[in-house]
Amino acid sequence: MSANTYGEDAPGKDRVDPAVLKTALILVVGAMAVVFDTTIVSVALHQLATNLHVSVSTIQWVTTGYMLALGVAVPLSTWALARFGGKRVWMFALAVFLVGSIGSSLAWDAGSLIAWRVVQGLGGGLMLPVMTTLIMQAARGRALGRTTTWVALPALLGPILGPLVGGAIITDLSWRFMFWVNVPFCIVGLILAGRYLADDRPSDTGGARARLDVRGLAMLGPGIAAAILGLSNAGTEHGFGHPGVIAPLAVGALLLVAFVGYALRRSEALVDVRLLATRSVGSSSAVLFLSGFSLYGAMLLLPLYYQEIRGVSALAAGVMLVPQGVGTLLSRQIAGPLTDRIGARWIAVVGFVVVAAATVPFCFVDATSNSWLLALWLLIRGVGLGAVTMPVMTASYVGLDRSQIAHSSVLTRTAQQIGGSFGTAVLAVILEHAVVGSSGPMAGFHVAFWWATGFSLVATALCLWLPGRKQVHAAAAAAAAARTSAAPPQAPALTGR
Repeated sequence: MSANTYGEDAPGKDRVDPAVLKTALILVVGAMAVVFDTTIVSVALHQLATNLHVSVSTIQWVTTGYMLALGVAVPLSTWALARFGGKRVWMFALAVFLVGSIGSSLAWDAGSLIAWRVVQGLGGGLMLPVMTTLIMQAARGRALGRTTTWVALPALLGPILGPLVGGAIITDLSWRFMFWVNVPFCIVGLILAGRYLADDRPSDTGGARARLDVRGLAMLGPGIAAAILGLSNAGTEHGFGHPGVIAPLAVGALLLVAFVGYALRRSEALVDVRLLATRSVGSSSAVLFLSGFSLYGAMLLLPLYYQEIRGVSALAAGVMLVPQGVGTLLSRQIAGPLTDRIGARWIAVVGFVVVAAATVPFCFVDATSNSWLLALWLLIRGVGLGAVTMPVMTASYVGLDRSQIAHSSVLTRTAQQIGGSFGTAVLAVILEHAVVGSSGPMAGFHVAFWWATGFSLVATALCLWLPGRKQVHAAAAAAAAARTSAAPPQAPALTGR
């Protein structure tokens, strides 16, 4: 099948397969628990500190401990999928997250809450890359843009509903209900997965079982965790010059560099870092890392502006951020199909330009700025966010065969996680120094929002490296040829270099 044929057939033949849609819906139900949990807890830290009689710096470990466990668990997904199969790994991870949620709701002090949050993080760290891998493997290189809209659905709904639910619980109910919200999603997700997911456990006959790369895990897991710890401390301590930031960042960087050198010499490393040499995975990972500055960093600034400058409650701040989530949800209807036709490059470029343009008005706001006008700009900003996240996620799987998808999921997830932590830490430090060095908090927010705008423009330039129309059409043709041949349905890897 030629590239031209792909373009002609796309409207009829590039729809999401019903089997893929079924798999996506089953997995999305369970994944909603992870996304809701993250967004709900983020608006409740001050209330948790008050109720558990500890400082904010101590209760911050409710989030930090969860993120550290997440970073350790993500790399395990590649081995676990090869050793046990997707269905069993998914159900195990969902069960672990369920146990951690119930334990968190019953926590008797801050220490026990942090410990149960670590359990949650271990389950969530496995769930997110496994969900992406299973859906993309089911798609078999077909309609990746449309398929990604389902992979991204939990991440799109979370920012809309999470702050609302979290704010309502903190305002009217006990904080313990924040974790009971997860339980129905976990239980229904387990039932659906057990009944409807295909049993894909690997056969033990005819080959050796997948072995866990213990050396690789000993470097990669702690390396990711140390880097995230250092970046988390950068936002709560005295910037990047504090020993609590420098030491873990140095350890994390050394371990990650050591893992890369180790993995390049092994054919069966825990994560295949050689995929970063391909255009699809390398460019997507770089954009996702840098997007942490413009996307996640700004998500730190926006609720702080509404709460500290405008003096609204956590629930009111959540309501004011809903337009951004709505815009993101709306753009998925266009970005996914369009990515299948023209590739991720120009969609992501336009998306970052829109994000930058819609951030500029916040560089001039004050405590009395028109709320409806700001809501309109947030809606537009959300449209830009949706036009960035889904195409870039899609691009990371262009031309990969089935065995490479799990490794790409880990690489892009890790880049996004560390980039998000780095971007949040950098903008937190910028905001703190700007507030101290300017004429007041409002001027400090202006400076921080200008930096967020600049980071978006830098990311725009980096998007030019993403796969374009030719790479998408070539990968689609290869996937179609593989499906119609007698060989197993796998598309050859496409470097696009």
